[in-house]
Amino acid sequence: MTKNYLIDIDGTVCDDIPNEEVERMRTAKVFPGVLERINTWYEQGHMITFFTSRTEEHRQYTEEWLERHGFKYHSILFGKPRGGNYYWIDNHMQGAARSIKALDKGASAPSRLLPFRKR
Repeated sequence: MTKNYLIDIDGTVCDDIPNEEVERMRTAKVFPGVLERINTWYEQGHMITFFTSRTEEHRQYTEEWLERHGFKYHSILFGKPRGGNYYWIDNHMQGAARSIKALDKGASAPSRLLPFRKR
């Protein structure tokens, strides 16, 4: 079964770089093991989408950086909310109404994230 991976860039595949520090985006180092894992998923036929808080203004730097390091991917979504204070509500596996109701009752957002490195 094909999986769809939405992968953040800053703080996930490289150092956490704020949008205000564009020059650092060009020189960021890839975290160990990340490139290999993402490219393996790609080669297995999974969909790879980078979902980043970087803005459309950063597209050129971002694409050049990904290419220079050899990342294989299908697309990039720019403009993810900053700060991690967001929830992804989808109709797959669980209806949106149930998700919203659970969140209103104080439940934490369900997550099936695969960390690339220990924090």
